[in-house]
Amino acid sequence: MGSKNVIIVAGEASGDLHGASLVREIKKIDPKVAFGGIGGRALRSAGVDVWFDSKDLAVVGIFEVIVSLAKILQAFTYLRHFLKTHKPDLLILIDYPDFNLPLAKVAKKYGIPVMYYISPQVWAWRKGRVRNIARFVDKMVVIFPFEVAFYRTYNVDVEFVGHPLLDIVRPISLKEETRRRLGLREDKTTIALLPGSRGSEIRRMLPSMLGAAKILKEALPDVQFILSIAPTLGRPDIEPLIPSHVKDLKVTDSYIYDVMNACDLIITASGTATVEAAIMNTPMVVIYKVSPLSYFIARRLVKVNHIGMVNLIAGERVVPELIQDEATPDRIATECLKILGDELVANSIKEKLKRVKDRLGAGGASRKVALVAYRLLRHEG
Repeated sequence: MGSKNVIIVAGEASGDLHGASLVREIKKIDPKVAFGGIGGRALRSAGVDVWFDSKDLAVVGIFEVIVSLAKILQAFTYLRHFLKTHKPDLLILIDYPDFNLPLAKVAKKYGIPVMYYISPQVWAWRKGRVRNIARFVDKMVVIFPFEVAFYRTYNVDVEFVGHPLLDIVRPISLKEETRRRLGLREDKTTIALLPGSRGSEIRRMLPSMLGAAKILKEALPDVQFILSIAPTLGRPDIEPLIPSHVKDLKVTDSYIYDVMNACDLIITASGTATVEAAIMNTPMVVIYKVSPLSYFIARRLVKVNHIGMVNLIAGERVVPELIQDEATPDRIATECLKILGDELVANSIKEKLKRVKDRLGAGGASRKVALVAYRLLRHEG
């Protein structure tokens, strides 16, 4: 087989991470495969020629999309032209459906095989999108077990590989070592604040998290807080949003799984971090806030009972989740105190998080996806 060219599109931080693992596994099978596309720091480090940075394209909500529309359209136009003129051997799409599904349609038009890795949450809202997936996607590779039955209902060629985070989520340092390194007291209750990986998320959720931290500090004088910066962002994205009166808050861009391991509780934006915390077996309170317009629309479209992936996988409320107007400092602090103040509650959450982890598969997801991709490159289906 001659040298193959693959386009990979990961429009968000989690997709960048999982895409990088996938690229490395494909290169182990065939080092000659060349990659280009959309991604971030992780895909660049894996050897992908990144044409557009996912940091500039990753937005949540209707209003936020409008603000970034020019950059998104520029990237889409470039890729559409590239698919037409270069006809790569495979298009790998990772989540990011409002961009990737139209791109899959373009690829199908030009006879380019399409593998979709990490399904859009079509089972939760805007279910009609599954018809386009059935038409334009050659292989859907999913990371949650319940997605298989859903896609088979619509005659989509689907394969479950398990969750790639199972191979990634592990601390490097012991809890006590991490606390010392980060300047945290070893004997204090420690809470991490994870406000998200996108600027729009952080601007909406960080104020509520900081407000909750203030209330918790008053209720529990021996509590300490650490704010973790996502790898897609830097300190200049975060520190201007922290009021000058906020003291004793450690801000770090250290290895996130060490941070999670060092904590007794996490206050996190809904998203990949909830699954990471579940694998780390750390109790959490999940919050989610978007623009009022986005929430108004989503409330009428979403068809599931939970928004946190941990709760969706479990089929029950394992951890508290506070959505939109519920995500006030008072409510967040109240849910935290319920967990911190009752060891039985905390242990019950940990037991249920173990069961969630067990449902995510046995590991080796990136290798399995790489083999699927390589079969498509060899036109073996």
